Amino acid sequence: MIDTTLSSFERDVIEASMEVPVLVDFWAPWCGPCKSLGPMLERLEREYGGRFRLVNVNSDTNPELVSSFSLTSIPHAVAFVDGNAVAQFAGAQPEAFVRAFIDRLVPNPADLEHRCAREALTQRRPDAAEKYLKNAIALDPACDGARLDLISVLLERDDVAGARRHFDVLSSRAPQQVTYTAVKTRLEAAEAVGLLPTEDELRARIAMDGHDLQSRLALAELGIARADYELALEQLLEIVRRDRIFRDDIGRRRMLAVFEMASDRPDLVADFRSRLSQVLF
Repeated sequence: MIDTTLSSFERDVIEASMEVPVLVDFWAPWCGPCKSLGPMLERLEREYGGRFRLVNVNSDTNPELVSSFSLTSIPHAVAFVDGNAVAQFAGAQPEAFVRAFIDRLVPNPADLEHRCAREALTQRRPDAAEKYLKNAIALDPACDGARLDLISVLLERDDVAGARRHFDVLSSRAPQQVTYTAVKTRLEAAEAVGLLPTEDELRARIAMDGHDLQSRLALAELGIARADYELALEQLLEIVRRDRIFRDDIGRRRMLAVFEMASDRPDLVADFRSRLSQVLF
């Protein structure tokens, strides 16, 4: 807990909220309700172990700040995240209310580990990312986003069995994750590789019969499993071009999943999105 003024508000609140949520408590020495809310907030700040920061503003000595927030009564708490005021409440609210208010602001420990994992993946440090992801899952087994990212990491190193074990324990909410369809498609393709003909055999079949859509789909599955997304997209686009209703429009549906997998190759994705649009419309 720190006290701030108009001159230090930018540093103590706006800049600090870029790193961790900041809760600003407007109070005054003569305010009775402030004497119950203030100590509660200080205790919760200690209990939450740095997951949010408490900053006090003495309303009597900082009328400019009070005016800037158009406050009409105190105590009044304003929460800042990423430099913006995002929520507030007035009065000496019960502890259950205040806890719920804070919980909506602060990331849980699993989310923090997942965020570190995403940064490690961006930096192409898969071993570090895997450690963070396992930490996130240990903290919250229902953290589907972290588990889906871990499945992707395992597939990258061909641990298909490990990926399947994690996929099978995803929660019922997992399909709501934006990465779910892409991860599911890639896992299924990796599992199918051992049952598929070789690439040479599939290309030979397609050369003999360009309308052999099952062989084209199998070749696309090989491409997905090997992260050869250009190969996969070429075959899937040809399936859409030749028979839109084949396997319940699987060509288009698989292409959408591959677009997600290949998000780090925007030129490739943009090219095939354009080509797909030309076929569809």
